[in-house]
Amino acid sequence: MSETAGHDFGHLTPAAAGLGHVFARPKILAALCVIVLASLGWFYVALLVAGTGNAFGGFGASVLQTLCGPLGDASWSMGAVVIVTSMWGAMMLAMMLPSAAPMIMTYAGIADTAARKKERIISPFVLAAGYAAVWFGFSVIAALTQILLTQVALLDATMTSASGLLSGAIFIGAGLYQFSALKHACLNHCQQPFPFFFTNWATTARGVFRLGLKQGVYCLGCCWAMMLVMFAVGVMNVIWMAGLAILMTIEKMLIGRRFTHIVGVALIVIGTGIVMAALATHWPARTS
Repeated sequence: MSETAGHDFGHLTPAAAGLGHVFARPKILAALCVIVLASLGWFYVALLVAGTGNAFGGFGASVLQTLCGPLGDASWSMGAVVIVTSMWGAMMLAMMLPSAAPMIMTYAGIADTAARKKERIISPFVLAAGYAAVWFGFSVIAALTQILLTQVALLDATMTSASGLLSGAIFIGAGLYQFSALKHACLNHCQQPFPFFFTNWATTARGVFRLGLKQGVYCLGCCWAMMLVMFAVGVMNVIWMAGLAILMTIEKMLIGRRFTHIVGVALIVIGTGIVMAALATHWPARTS
């Protein structure tokens, strides 16, 4: 899709002309990109949740067995890794694309200006593809981490941390990261993407895909610690998925560090409470 803005579509059928006008407007493409892809991610997650929750259905039983079954079996060499990775990939689409909306819409706004000047533009789908590629890479790492944690019995059959100390450490670590210089450096790029696009503007598909990769790396640097919270609360916990997605989206739409620090304090408090509860549970009772 390039150089379509300003073209006359009168020679096409009404349906084709309408499609041509849509593809000549990057902002519409950007909105469709975020809505459609994020919806597909949530739909796939819902299918997995429904499948694993149905103990009597063949699909549900097979998914549950694959995700939570013994890992010494050879089936984990392919089937389980594919399912777990696809699950994390769907979670990334569902949780991270909405938070990328400001970045994608900023690109679309600049592209709209270029389109009015009849300059060559590239679809925001290419930018989103580069962004998603980074998070799909993270999905592979997360899937392998989940398998490893299950092997060492740190994740239980509900794909939730089996150790209160581990869960608390994950929360506290994510909270502390909210105050780090790296977090804020990456967050600045996510909150204010215009200078990045203005400086690094590209008019080829390869160049725009690379822009998406770079923005994906900034987003990963901003949000990876919060994504690890899913290991503590349950990998398929849809409520926490939605909650974290909302927090990360709000964080990128605001300017400044106040909200980020508030979230960090909340995570540390939750983590400290989990650790104290875990220690209290294992604390030897006094004998009179």
